[in-house]
Amino acid sequence: MMRLLARLRRNDRGAAVIETAFALPALIMMMWMLVQLGLVFRAMSGIQHGLGEGARTATLYPKPSDTVIQQKITDAVFGIGPGTFAIPTPTTGTSDGATYLDLKVTYTQPTDLLFLPGPTISVTRSKRVWIAS
Repeated sequence: MMRLLARLRRNDRGAAVIETAFALPALIMMMWMLVQLGLVFRAMSGIQHGLGEGARTATLYPKPSDTVIQQKITDAVFGIGPGTFAIPTPTTGTSDGATYLDLKVTYTQPTDLLFLPGPTISVTRSKRVWIAS
């Protein structure tokens, strides 16, 4: 009986399967988190594109209405995933006698960790556009 127990203790066949069973769920969860982070980075690229299109539209003369600028941004933003874009009305201001518009886009995406709910990621980007008068 003692010989059998000693032989079983030295036998390490199947250890790799057990270690993989412990490590695989964590690896899959980390890969899923990377995919979700990639979706956020893609949306950030879409935000920058939308802000650029809105800025180009805002610098036209005569100045387009805020609704037209906002619609141009809405049409240009892109992203794939469960997130949503919020595009508020551009705000006008003056500085040193010059007029500007502040354009802003916010992207919000709820995340999940496959088995657990994750944090909600919110990213905001803005751009200041100087307007010819």
